[in-house]
Order: sequence, then C-alpha cells, then structure tokens
Amino acid sequence: MSQRLLVIEDEPTLARLLSYNLTQEGYEVTISDHGTTGFERAVQEPFDLIVLDLMLPGMNGFDILGKLRGKGIATPVIILTAKNAEEEVVQGLKLGADDYITKPFGVSELLARVATVLRRVSGVKEEAAPQTSDSAIRLGKLEIFPEKYEVLLGGTSISLRPKEFEVLLYLARKPGVVLTRDDLMNAVWGFDYIGGQRTVDVHVSSLRKKLELDPESVHIDSIRGVGYKLVINKGSAHHQPS
Repeated sequence: MSQRLLVIEDEPTLARLLSYNLTQEGYEVTISDHGTTGFERAVQEPFDLIVLDLMLPGMNGFDILGKLRGKGIATPVIILTAKNAEEEVVQGLKLGADDYITKPFGVSELLARVATVLRRVSGVKEEAAPQTSDSAIRLGKLEIFPEKYEVLLGGTSISLRPKEFEVLLYLARKPGVVLTRDDLMNAVWGFDYIGGQRTVDVHVSSLRKKLELDPESVHIDSIRGVGYKLVINKGSAHHQPS
C-alpha cells in the first residue's frame, strides 16, 4: 500500500510541483490549500507524513503544528521555510517538526528528505514493536520506559515529543559520557539526515526546560565545542537493562 502524504500549501504552482513529484515516487498525495482545512484533514485522516507550509490562509503552519502535537498526533511533519529564516526553523522544530526544507529547493532534496523521515519513523516503529519486558532505565529519580515513550522524574510524568524522548534516551544510556552532536544526530536522526546540528541544539534546549522539574537530581551539561552529557546526582544509583 502506498504511503499517504498530506501537502498543505496554498501557492498553486508549488502545490502542483510537490504533488506531481511525490506522486511520481509512488506516494498517495492529498493537497490542501487552506490552513484550517488542512488541519482538519490531518486530524481526521491517517497520513504517513505532512509537508507543511508556514504561511497559510485561515491557520498558519505554526498553529497547525502546535495544535496537532497538542492533540497527541505524532504524524511526522516537514515544514517549508523561507530562505535565511533561522527563527522559523527553530520555532518549527520546537513545536515538533521532524525536518525542514528551505525555499527555493530542488526536487531531489525534497524527495530525499521525505524518504529519510519516512524511513526513520518506520525504523523506530520496528525497533519498538518486539519489546515486551520491563526495559526501563532508572537513573536516580529519572525513569525512562522506551517501549512506552514515557518519562518520569521524581514520580511525575514529563511530556516529551518523540525526538526529545529519543535524545534523552540516547543520553541516558551513557550517563556522564560526553556525546558529540554528530553522535546524537546519527543515533536519533540517522546517518542520512540532511539537516544541520542546530536541530540537536534545539531539542536539547527544550529537554533542559522540561527537566527543570528537578534540576538538582538530573540535568544536561553542554561541553563547549564538543556536545552534551547527562549528569545525575552523585548520590543516585542507576540501573540499566541488559
């Protein structure tokens, strides 16, 4: 069965270009040229991926993305941003976008990014499926349940977006060890991810804010020019699954 893609784009020429090239690759493509209508379709219908423009009539891309994630809809999203619009990229990633494409872009880049995100999401599902035992990682007051995508800190649940969870999980599997941005990029986004290391920094920054619930027991340190490490209170014992 073909993978279903929703393209929310109001510029007719670009929408046709996206539809044609994605369809040629074998995807089933639905086009919406209005923000509100696109949001409603994303909520009501199952899609494998959403290509989302940010400047839309009715409801802009940021609002669409924020509301989708707020409803717990984890459909991967690639946002379309203007050239040199770093603030748009950062805001989109913070809201839960999986990747971004800067306009103008080539067809090859578009297809590569779509394929990469779909392959990455498919890989995560395949890895998660066979886990049936308690494979929880417990680091002092921090508890991570990989099979549930659930995190507890001092017994309180912390709501993390999928990529935030995966970054924390990778750090937690090597507590106290400095991991480079490349380490995190390759482990969480894959070796073929085209985006830059700024993506890692944005997700770590968001994670830090959510771990402020109990910063004395766990926090993420920045190692200038190298990367990050997860620091657990020295008095806290930890257990990792075998």
